[in-house]
Amino acid sequence: MTKLFQIVVALLLIIAGILIYFAETSQKRNINGRLASSLYPTTRENPGGNHAWGGPIYNLGGGGPDVADAIQWMINQVRTNGPDKINVVVIRAAGDDSYNSLIYRMRGVNSVETLLVRNQQDANRSEIVNKVRNAGVIFFAGGDQCQYIRNWKNTKLKAAVESVYLQGGGIGGTSAGAMIQSEYIYNACSSPNHLESRDALADPYREITFTYNFFAWKHLQGTIIDTHFQQRDRMGRLMAFIARQIQDGVARSVLGIAVSEETSIVIDRNGLAKVMGNGPVYFVLGDHPPEVCRSRTPLTFSGYKIWKVRRGDTFNLRDRPKTGYYLRSVDKGRIDSHPY
Repeated sequence: MTKLFQIVVALLLIIAGILIYFAETSQKRNINGRLASSLYPTTRENPGGNHAWGGPIYNLGGGGPDVADAIQWMINQVRTNGPDKINVVVIRAAGDDSYNSLIYRMRGVNSVETLLVRNQQDANRSEIVNKVRNAGVIFFAGGDQCQYIRNWKNTKLKAAVESVYLQGGGIGGTSAGAMIQSEYIYNACSSPNHLESRDALADPYREITFTYNFFAWKHLQGTIIDTHFQQRDRMGRLMAFIARQIQDGVARSVLGIAVSEETSIVIDRNGLAKVMGNGPVYFVLGDHPPEVCRSRTPLTFSGYKIWKVRRGDTFNLRDRPKTGYYLRSVDKGRIDSHPY
């Protein structure tokens, strides 16, 4: 009986050791002690080392349910001149690792990991920076663009993302994660991100602030991105954002890129943008000074050029079209006609 008891104990110890081993190797925790990646392998390097991948390319999502085909497109484009499989890193300041299961099932994925980067200290940690540098695709989840900018600007994390871009990697994001990719960023630091169009048109200066010199991506220079667009009626506020850049002397002309929910715009290395998903993307151009754009005064700006690009259609950001747009104007804070 004693011998049998000893055998049973020994077997239980062996089984416990095996379970602990697999738990430790399959659940890698991030710097905050929360699961950064679950059941999906992580590696120190991309297979084959550094490559001139197929990008740089971009995927800008409008929020709401993600367009999986757009994420897959991004992975495929990066792999064109690179390894068969690449590492994908999702970056966010809060939330969970729900992207991992979606992305790991996609073709060409070697590993996927979600990193929670809550502050500048986190954004300068070598553990975080090295994982980003070894990725072929970076995807910024939705959240709060003000928090992202405050946490990540002028950090080693930001430099690591730029190194992926310079190697021809893919840069993606949705909602706030897409808005931080443009040259001019509505940062929502002085006002809530649900700023209404009517309020922005009534006073384009009241609690509306911008961030510059965050990322400098080719084909997104001279742009400002807005998301959740049609669903939250954001045409008016985008018009105010554009007018502000021109009035403040930041730029002579500004192109707004406005992405609806359940929609993505993917941009290849040549600047050709294609709409994927369920909704349209609007390109809104202001190419002259506003008639009236000052504090505590309703906006007046005539002749915005607007291109409505539907699913499957394209817009050339490198050689912008000269036709195909319709015109809308703002007079004393009111848009002259239905803008969509």
